[in-house]
Amino acid sequence: MTDRPTLFLRPGGDKRLRQGHPWAYSNEITLDEAAKALAPGSLVTLSRVDGKPLGTGTFTPHGLIAFRRFDRRPDAAIDRAWLAGRLGRALALREKLYDTPHYRLVHGEADGLPGLVADRFGDVVTLQSGTAGMDALMPDVVAALEDLLSPRAVVLANDGPFRKLENLPRHRDLAAGALDGPLDGKVEIMEGGLRFLTDPLGGQKTGWYFDQRDNRSFMAGLARGASVLDTYCHAGGFALRALAAGAASAEGVDGSDAALDLARRSAALNGLADRATFTKGDVFTDLERRGALGQRFDIVIADPPAFVKSRKDLGSGARGYRKLADLAARLVAPGGLLFMASCSHNMPADRFLAEVAAGVGRAGKVARILRHGGAGPDHPQHPQLPESAYLKSLTLALD
Repeated sequence: MTDRPTLFLRPGGDKRLRQGHPWAYSNEITLDEAAKALAPGSLVTLSRVDGKPLGTGTFTPHGLIAFRRFDRRPDAAIDRAWLAGRLGRALALREKLYDTPHYRLVHGEADGLPGLVADRFGDVVTLQSGTAGMDALMPDVVAALEDLLSPRAVVLANDGPFRKLENLPRHRDLAAGALDGPLDGKVEIMEGGLRFLTDPLGGQKTGWYFDQRDNRSFMAGLARGASVLDTYCHAGGFALRALAAGAASAEGVDGSDAALDLARRSAALNGLADRATFTKGDVFTDLERRGALGQRFDIVIADPPAFVKSRKDLGSGARGYRKLADLAARLVAPGGLLFMASCSHNMPADRFLAEVAAGVGRAGKVARILRHGGAGPDHPQHPQLPESAYLKSLTLALD
């Protein structure tokens, strides 16, 4: 056994962990003065009240999720070698799934690395840490990644609001290597046979939304000859995939100049600029303007940022999805398609469907659901964590 601290669950609090759940909440652990004095992110052994150990993990004394289990063994050494093993296992799975090295490499608890997200863009890896425990392990994570992949750069994209939950500082910077070269810090990836530019140091989230890859492929397969409107288009993934599959035209709308610059540059890289238009604007305002002008499109894509960032946002966020579905559906030509997505894990799938259906109905359209979608297989779901199945999408045919 190690000399790390041991914490104890309250009586009867071990059922979920015995069944494989990776977390223990603060009200399930005996928080004596010694436990409260531990530094956030400390490695601890968690045991039942009778002393039977339940595993090794990180502990945050002031967080709702107090314990995150890394290993069922109470004496596991969570060090560079252990991390290399988990990273190697995650890599082996992705190499079975994809022919090119562009994917989500680590998806948190589902890959046995609580609090860590890693996206791979060829020889560049972007990391996100969401917990004090993973922050403390980050030097060993970076070193293990360098041993495993020899990347030319590792970026820490730790500027997301999720870090507020554990009072962690927000920052985005290089952890290793350099992003020099002819692309001015941008990185090229491949998807669906196309070249896309991403911006790991200055972009949104990790730089690219790999989770929508399968949905982009599905919509591209329906786009031959179509006019496409891609709202919240980011770097143009849906629009350019549709154009490459034979769409007649694609217009993208987003509020970020930086994202739109990437979309335009990617369109030029792939010889699609003559059929692509990207415009800055507020999506709701833009949809209302287009509706007033009587514009119609064969395919309308609506892939917004999270409207429901916490449970208290459910009411307002649900109304946002309903309004978005209403405005977007009004722009779909008869017999056309509407794609709606939600990346809010606090928005239940049945509620999302109900709000989209209500919005489409308000627009006076009759809908048939063609497909329920989610994230691709490089975003595996932990069977005990519904939160890991955060992405929901609907493809509807409208009449």
